[in-house]
Amino acid sequence: MLLWFVILYLLISVGIGLWASTRVHNAKDYAVAGRSLPLPVVTATVFATWFGAEAVFGVSATFVKDGITGVVADPFGSSMCLILAGILFSRYLYKLNIITLGDFYRMRYNRTVEVITTICIVASYLGWVAAQIKALGLIFFVVTDGAVDQSTGMFLGAAIVLTYTFFGGMFSVAFLDFVQMIVSMGGLLYIASVVSGKAGGVVTVVSHASTAGKLDFFPPPDPWLWLTFIGAWVTMMLGSIPQQDVFQRITSAKSANIALGGSILGASIYFCFTFVPMFIAYSATLIDPAMFGDLMQKDSQLVLPTLVLQHMPLPAQILFFGAVLSAIMSCSSATLLAPSVTFAENVLRGLHPQMTDRQFLYVMRGCLVVFTSLVLVFALNINASIFKMVESAYKVTLAGAFVPLVAGIFWKRATTQGALCATFGGLVTWILIEVLIGEKSPVPPQLIGLGVSAMGMIAGSLLPQLIGHRTPGIPLHEMHHTAGLTHHVSAHQHHNYQ
Repeated sequence: MLLWFVILYLLISVGIGLWASTRVHNAKDYAVAGRSLPLPVVTATVFATWFGAEAVFGVSATFVKDGITGVVADPFGSSMCLILAGILFSRYLYKLNIITLGDFYRMRYNRTVEVITTICIVASYLGWVAAQIKALGLIFFVVTDGAVDQSTGMFLGAAIVLTYTFFGGMFSVAFLDFVQMIVSMGGLLYIASVVSGKAGGVVTVVSHASTAGKLDFFPPPDPWLWLTFIGAWVTMMLGSIPQQDVFQRITSAKSANIALGGSILGASIYFCFTFVPMFIAYSATLIDPAMFGDLMQKDSQLVLPTLVLQHMPLPAQILFFGAVLSAIMSCSSATLLAPSVTFAENVLRGLHPQMTDRQFLYVMRGCLVVFTSLVLVFALNINASIFKMVESAYKVTLAGAFVPLVAGIFWKRATTQGALCATFGGLVTWILIEVLIGEKSPVPPQLIGLGVSAMGMIAGSLLPQLIGHRTPGIPLHEMHHTAGLTHHVSAHQHHNYQ
């Protein structure tokens, strides 16, 4: 019975996604929903940015093992990221009328910076989307009682998400996010109320967690532990800002004010609601300590689904798996779309600048199929936990794309040489330390890469100016005067590649 309800839910979701595809008439509709979304839909789609596999399975399992200190990256870092990104994108980039972050790097610097940062952004999505696909495989495995193995479940999950995203693009993502936000919040709140009763009430669960030290936010007074703590927080908070799915969701709003309001509301709801799966997972350890203690040793990600299947009535099971599917599908659809649109716009279009809008729409959809295939292969061949896959995804953008973005917005003297030094310096430093030292590094490698990137931007921009030779970037205030024309040319005819 549970399986049939899950199948029905999936069919309804695909139907909504395909219905939304009727609103896709051009590439801009496909990429940013025609910049037409109202505040409730923007809020829902911002909330769905991270409320996926890692929030339901990854964060909750990590909290049970490591306490609140272990989840500093998510939800603390990720929520701050959404607020900061909302401010940056709505106040400074919305008026440029661009469809990708790569467009900004090209307009502010040049084609080379555009391609390098685009590759960084696309690469960062492999681990993130693979985490969602792994979670879909886990759900199919659980609800079929092992009849569908996790690998087959990953194939099925990827195919379902690909289907409606392929046709509807950002419109499908946005409408499904709105519906799925309601389903996921309602379902998980109901499960939390049932679990709370079985565990002795909210006060009992919170008191037990506090006594066990799970609510201690800061690490012990050890400088190296603090560096790791700060590294996890900063990686998610800043490394996630130069991300296309965040950019798309915020700039799909029909005005800059709605973009800002939706990002702050969505981030606030996300931060508060992420504690619900944590509460449910910790309650499970009180309901059946022996069984769930054993699961924590084997696979902590199975704690929540096992709790629901073995201790909840059928209606609660249906609501839970509907909620989880909602969260994961809404998250994975946008994170499949974002790198596909970015690669098509900022790499392939430069190779064929005379593409028509319809041809470009076909190219974006082709990129979506290819990227989904790559993600599936990656997910099938990696054994990292969902939380670790998500946490590690943004190291590359922190080291290679964050500084050129922020400097390009706020620093008029930032130049193309500075951006190249920042990108190459940050990436090379991070990769070398990660490969040669790895976890033995006393300072997180991505933080060292961020520092080198910042120094590279300053030195690369100022030194050539001191000796009189530089390739200037276009300051943001000048970009605003030509943004409308630049986007019209780049999105519908050809790019003015430097």
